[in-house]
Amino acid sequence: MAADAVVHVIDDDEAVRQSIAFLLQTSGVAACTYESASAFLDTLPTIEFGCIITDVRMPGISGIDLLRRLGEMRIKMPVIVITGHGDVPLAVEAMKVGAVDFLEKPFDDELLLGSVRSALDRSRESACQDAERMELLARLSTLTTREREVLEGLIAGKPNKVIAFDLAISPRTVEIYRANVMTKMAAASLSELVRMALVTGVMKSGTSG
Repeated sequence: MAADAVVHVIDDDEAVRQSIAFLLQTSGVAACTYESASAFLDTLPTIEFGCIITDVRMPGISGIDLLRRLGEMRIKMPVIVITGHGDVPLAVEAMKVGAVDFLEKPFDDELLLGSVRSALDRSRESACQDAERMELLARLSTLTTREREVLEGLIAGKPNKVIAFDLAISPRTVEIYRANVMTKMAAASLSELVRMALVTGVMKSGTSG
């Protein structure tokens, strides 16, 4: 696992916290522990990458409550929920509100590590997608209003002559704008431009016309 991966362990039982942290650290994964969901939320603004392991039953903010709050805040870090014996209904509820996995106590060490590896892979993929989206949005911001209109026509599947008619310009002018869009977006093909539009969400506005 990557050295930048951090697992955030939240449990009001200190013995459980330390046990999980020790297991992770001896497997080469950095771990931070928190005695409550509130303590974790206090440090959340400084956290950039990783995953969360949280007990489902805790005083104050429960694991389910934490999942709901993370959802409201649009935090994409994967969450693994730990449940006690007989808490399967709670585990199912946790999955419904965003948990990627749940483990019943007592859990197998390898099962926990496997779940963490999967969650960190997901977190890393999400971080890469976010970075790509921000880069593409930055490129989009360099387009002029007319270039943006041509882009929306292209991703809606309209031929140049239809875009020209819609915008009351010549097909030749559309070709020039199209070339500008491809250059500014660094797209090698129309299919790549469509993929970029999907990543940024522009496709939604393009297909509505």
